[in-house]
Amino acid sequence: MYIIIVYDVSVKRVNKVKSYLRQHLNWVQNSVFEGEITDSKLRELKNGLNEIIKKDKDNVIIYISKSDKFLVREMIGSPKSDLSNVL
Repeated sequence: MYIIIVYDVSVKRVNKVKSYLRQHLNWVQNSVFEGEITDSKLRELKNGLNEIIKKDKDNVIIYISKSDKFLVREMIGSPKSDLSNVL
């Protein structure tokens, strides 16, 4: 499956969330990650995020698509990182 994660977390935890997500997905923009992931890796990712964030103060949104072929990606400006392996 293909996922896009966006987050809004406290400054105290933002680097920890970013570092954790970089281990699993492609960093495409401040507070935005995306990439291919299996069901089991997604469960692992959610568990890891639940350990890092404070649910009463932080917010993480995960958009899930069964395949990247149903997504159209259009970018204006320069990418945050090499996106040659992303859509």
